Amino acid sequence: MNEKDLKIKYDTICQNLADRKLKPAFDRLEKLIRENDLLIHLDEWRNLEQNYSYMLKYTVEGIQDPERQKVYQKLIVSVFELCDKIHDEVLQKISSSVTYEKKRGFNPEQINFKTLLDELEDFYLQEELVSLVDDAEVKKSSNRINPREHQQKFVSLFYFFWFQNELSNEQTAFLNALLKSELIEKPYKSFIVSAVLMSLLRYFDEAKFSILFDAYDHEDMEVNQRAIVGLLIGFYRYHNRLPYHPSITGRLKLLNEKPEFKRNLEQVIIQLIRSKETEKIQKKITDEIIPEMIKISPNLKDKINLDSLMDDSLGDDENPEWEKIFEDSPGLMNKMEEFSELQMEGADVFMSSFAMLKMFPFFSEFANWFMPFFPKNPEIDFVVNRDDSVTDRFVNAIALAPVLCNSDKYSFCFSLQNIPAENREFMAEGLNAEMQQFEELKNDEQLTDPGKMAGYVSNLYIQDLYRFFKLHPRKADFEDIFNWRFDFHNKQALGEILKEDNNIIRNIAEYYFSKNYYNEAAEVFSYLLEEEKSGELYQKLGYCYQKLGDFEEALKAYKSAELFELNKKWNLNKIALCYRNLKQPQKALEYYREVEVLDEENLNVQLNIGHCLLELERFEEALKTYFKVEYLMPENKKVWKPIGWCSLIAGKFEQAEKYFTKLIDDSPNKHDLMNMGHVQWCLGRRKNALDYYKQSIVKTEFTEREFFEVFHEDLHYLVELGINKDDVPIMLDQLRYFVEE
Repeated sequence: MNEKDLKIKYDTICQNLADRKLKPAFDRLEKLIRENDLLIHLDEWRNLEQNYSYMLKYTVEGIQDPERQKVYQKLIVSVFELCDKIHDEVLQKISSSVTYEKKRGFNPEQINFKTLLDELEDFYLQEELVSLVDDAEVKKSSNRINPREHQQKFVSLFYFFWFQNELSNEQTAFLNALLKSELIEKPYKSFIVSAVLMSLLRYFDEAKFSILFDAYDHEDMEVNQRAIVGLLIGFYRYHNRLPYHPSITGRLKLLNEKPEFKRNLEQVIIQLIRSKETEKIQKKITDEIIPEMIKISPNLKDKINLDSLMDDSLGDDENPEWEKIFEDSPGLMNKMEEFSELQMEGADVFMSSFAMLKMFPFFSEFANWFMPFFPKNPEIDFVVNRDDSVTDRFVNAIALAPVLCNSDKYSFCFSLQNIPAENREFMAEGLNAEMQQFEELKNDEQLTDPGKMAGYVSNLYIQDLYRFFKLHPRKADFEDIFNWRFDFHNKQALGEILKEDNNIIRNIAEYYFSKNYYNEAAEVFSYLLEEEKSGELYQKLGYCYQKLGDFEEALKAYKSAELFELNKKWNLNKIALCYRNLKQPQKALEYYREVEVLDEENLNVQLNIGHCLLELERFEEALKTYFKVEYLMPENKKVWKPIGWCSLIAGKFEQAEKYFTKLIDDSPNKHDLMNMGHVQWCLGRRKNALDYYKQSIVKTEFTEREFFEVFHEDLHYLVELGINKDDVPIMLDQLRYFVEE
């Protein structure tokens, strides 16, 4: 059995239990036990299965038991726990993943959790005492704990808790005491919260949820925001078993009574959804913005006249040449503005910039991917020369950078050794000025909007997680949480919480909608419409289905929106569009006529009326409509093609020739050349017709097979226009010879 097969079997058993199908769950679990020779667990399995048999028997016999549902739920939890245990033991035997490689090799020293916190706090007490001593020799000779050794204890704790299946009462008490300690530095508290999350992803445990709930109550934002991200990921991962754990769902309901939690919840959900945009953003930066930047860079110095900028006589005036920088690349300014807006929104715009900077030895330590950035981290001193005041200022400035996640800050910091000293000084000054502005802004925001800073912190932590799951060299060993749909509204415990507040669920729907996640948006809009009917919601639901290509459902939604008289003209246009795509041109025409009454001058409506008439083969009427469009907008080339076609079918060959000539002189496609061939044949110019047919195949992307398929679709029109049907095979064979030449 390989890990993939095991995962399928484990997930199937868990789903059986969630669906309360205990008989197939028991059968599959027994098979898993026997297949992997874990017979030591067979007695526990047998006891559970026997208890369930008794329960079924008593239920069928009609014996009343007020505790039955409680016993039933406890039984399901026990089977889940046994399944988790079997799954972990099989992985311990067969898994080649980094998790179980490390777990098998991890041999922690005997940890005394009763004294460990005192030992960790002693480091800070010693540091404080030494700082009070003035004598340098005494400081040097003091028996101080090495900061790297102190940090290594937290790294060992990270692994201990990551590999722990279920937390004991003693371990839970230690973690709570660690979080409450006034001496332990906050970055290490945040670090251990991440260990609990990684442990929870590996193995379900109520106590791990409890620690994350407690951590969310912590006063430090770094700690509580890691906790809420961890809780949401845990809720999503184990959504199907949370209903059997009232201690978890109960605490969630208590939290939901706090308005600040609701806002935080909404923020983090949207941030997790937004993380799915990261690859698109990186592609945009790589394919569009960077090439445009490279294109203008050789001329940048001359264009902004760097020498004259140093002239004090210019005063504070802006350089008028700056406006011309983007002349060679007019679209770049818009792209840069879009980039800036994405950054302000919290999008992950630096992923590709730092992806190649995860090769430093620091990142070879698995736990360091989750280490918060803090200037006193001994790993920084080990790599970077902090005796240099410029470098020291730079490191402190990086710590405050609001747009870089912790992982990228370490990458940036370790890159300092490759930057010349004068450049470091220039960058440090710029960063310091930027950070001062940010600190002022942050203080203002904390006064006016305390929830906004929480959003910054949680967003950067999600970016840290994203880098781990996308960039770690052994990323394939982990289930990538960022491939999950993050449709929290569909998950039991959290879905119920979200649906208690339609404002939150509406905001999530609008975010899905704005980012073109039409499937997810349609789901949420549909739910909202069950709660309250709204013309705007029906229109947005219709638009989602339209973008998904489901025109039948889109039509139903747009028709429902008609009842609300909301933006009637737009809605009628959409209904007409649906009918056209459903191949009902007559119905589409009726609605376009209604739009025409409301907006007589709209030429797009006239064009669509013409298209409907064309599809209904009312060619003379279609021509009148197209000529009206051409008269009112002579520069509109789109109208030439339908005029040419309608003229041909109406037997107005010279008129058709005139318009197809315009198209061919402009930028013809395969159909234009073929249609001109039809015109030439109808005019009796067979050689010309064959020449245009040949061009249609040779000069465009038409294959010979596709050409003949389209030709035979048009053949009945040609015969009606007077072409001798018996001449067709001869002409087409001649065309085949021409094409071969």
